[in-house]
Amino acid sequence: MKWQEALSDYSLYLKIERGMSKNTVQNYNLDVQKLITYLKTYDMNISPLEITSIQIQEFIYNIAKSINPRSQSRLISGLRSFFDYLIFENYLQTNPLEQIEAPKIGRKLPDTLSVSEINLILETIDLSDSNGERNRAIIETLYGCGLRVSELTSMKISDLFFSEGFIKVTGKGNKQRFVPIGKLTQKHINLYKNQVRIFKKIDQKYKDTLFLNRRGKQLTRAMIFTIVKNLGEKSKIEKSISPHTFRHSFATHLIENGADLRAIQMMLGHESITTTEIYMHLDKSHLKKIIDEFHPRK
Repeated sequence: MKWQEALSDYSLYLKIERGMSKNTVQNYNLDVQKLITYLKTYDMNISPLEITSIQIQEFIYNIAKSINPRSQSRLISGLRSFFDYLIFENYLQTNPLEQIEAPKIGRKLPDTLSVSEINLILETIDLSDSNGERNRAIIETLYGCGLRVSELTSMKISDLFFSEGFIKVTGKGNKQRFVPIGKLTQKHINLYKNQVRIFKKIDQKYKDTLFLNRRGKQLTRAMIFTIVKNLGEKSKIEKSISPHTFRHSFATHLIENGADLRAIQMMLGHESITTTEIYMHLDKSHLKKIIDEFHPRK
């Protein structure tokens, strides 16, 4: 396999399967292209399936002289993603960046929306539009259940257990979990499902898929990103908003209202609680409230 062939396939994967924007795909490509340029400069005629950890370490050491630690970390992450893709496609068994550590940098906190900002986004949805009820249900579900975008697009009608107050979610690595769902989110899903979806001409392959496009097929990740982006622009909220923003907001608002971190970890489907702990850093006023309420010398 040649580098450019692998890079072309990887680009399609990022765009189509992961729903990344053109700019994001270009940035990921640039990470790999830097490695390709380095190999050419030093006449290293090796394929992406032959390159070793030592050779990649030498490349990173070479380029580290001219970029800051955050850029180094971004580069390593981009290369790791590229080789993860080759593993995903069964071209490789192990990732040559597995043992390569990125430089320590400050943790970037995720963007979140306030409750009023989420309400504003919901208010901008035109419910008279043929997709209005669907889009409202999508936003309510992203925020109400803290789902990843891939978990939302793959959700089935048979995954809804409203009488028990739960939905079944299929997360990363096909791991399944049950997530509580509130009455308001149930209401908007039912409005879409029972008053809009039933009138669609549905592709038989997707008859159990909850959220459908105009052609009666499963929505793509890219389409969800477009829906959210358009609503963000329409609401004139000056933040970078993506489907993941609602997941971050879900976790942050639960933390701010005193929810247990372990419970939030289970709802989000985080393998490690350290991933969930980032939400403890988002609201300092919440931390002060904890001290005021629970410390003996308040």
